[in-house]
Amino acid sequence: MTIGFQPISINDLWHSGSPSETVFHYDQIVDLPEPVQRYLKHAISAATPLANVVQLRMHGEIKLKQWQSFQAEQVIYPQRGMIWQATPRVKGLPVRGWDRLVDGKGAMQWKFLGLIPVMTAVGEDVTRSAIGRMHGECMWLPSVLSKAEWTVCNRYNIQATLRSLEEATVLNLTIDSLGRPNQISFKRWGNPDSSSYQLVNFGAYVDQESTFAGYTIPSKLRAGWYFGSDKFKTEGEFFRVTLDDVIYK
Repeated sequence: MTIGFQPISINDLWHSGSPSETVFHYDQIVDLPEPVQRYLKHAISAATPLANVVQLRMHGEIKLKQWQSFQAEQVIYPQRGMIWQATPRVKGLPVRGWDRLVDGKGAMQWKFLGLIPVMTAVGEDVTRSAIGRMHGECMWLPSVLSKAEWTVCNRYNIQATLRSLEEATVLNLTIDSLGRPNQISFKRWGNPDSSSYQLVNFGAYVDQESTFAGYTIPSKLRAGWYFGSDKFKTEGEFFRVTLDDVIYK
């Protein structure tokens, strides 16, 4: 299970984060541009603790040549990384594994029936791609976005810049008049066509929102590569997910 890095479990990562001692108030964002305030006020209720860590449980479909159902749990703790642990089913049989970024190292490991290796990957490219994924999935941890570097393109398009491990990701959020995001996109390091790694457009369409412990976040979405092009529909989309439970601390 280690493939050359610290053998931390998803529960270890969750428990390594301390509960927040700071709560969110609108006066903390009064100097931000109106569209950013609109988004943050929609995403975080007043007096909500500004969480350091989020734990998610989810289900959906992932495209492994064909669409396969999966169940998964995930912990995102930006100070240390994230772990996504899932069980897709291929022809009714489980493939167990995880994608992770922990303490500066990214890795993937998947095993058929939890025993037979299907895929293992480590290295700088995997780490860089995982950093981008973690940044993008901070849409589920808006407390991190409340401290981001913001740029306003127009009333309905805003950008948040997040930085980790000498990597910066610019998240493009499209929001409506109430501050609800309907899509998020960014350039992510990857090789979706199995050629050389490069920055590729990645993103998600938000189909539904839900509120958990004061945070209103995307709870049903469709995600993948080549976002914003026709290629997204034919080749890029590979992930459809619905959140079942979310816990913050």
